[in-house]
Amino acid sequence: MEVLSHVNNLQDYARSLKDTRLASLKPPAEFFNIRQVSRPKDTQEYMKRASYNIRYFSANYAIVVALLAVYSLLTNFLLLISLGFLIGGFLAISRYVQEPFEVAGKTITPQNLYTGLFVIGIPMLWIAAPLSTVFWIVGSSACVVGAHAGLMEPGIESEYQGVETV
Repeated sequence: MEVLSHVNNLQDYARSLKDTRLASLKPPAEFFNIRQVSRPKDTQEYMKRASYNIRYFSANYAIVVALLAVYSLLTNFLLLISLGFLIGGFLAISRYVQEPFEVAGKTITPQNLYTGLFVIGIPMLWIAAPLSTVFWIVGSSACVVGAHAGLMEPGIESEYQGVETV
């Protein structure tokens, strides 16, 4: 019954995400329109384009950042294993071990299991270099999003952005 409520909560969250963020997702033909790519004449024009395009393509950029994050996890296999070990171990202990049990005359509590999990998992995580992965995601996302946002000419609708209709 508890699993069913978690699944329903996850479905509600996915629905709300679809209705809010993904509703503003632009089609690939518009996002990858090569005819709108041009070099800005100066920094001021670059900033104006980037400001408009970051708002306009925000859902597309969120997907690009998510894909870069998935790529970085798949290429850093040790980080993927250590995160799986820590998250899986935490979930397994919290779900299956609510009270102490005995093994070979020793009483093992859930706190002992959490301690063992972190004693093994944290050095694994440290060796996997998660900070370098985070900095790679931030840097590559900034480069990709910054290049796209600054090189794409805003559409004609950007000229009427501040105009109110009666």
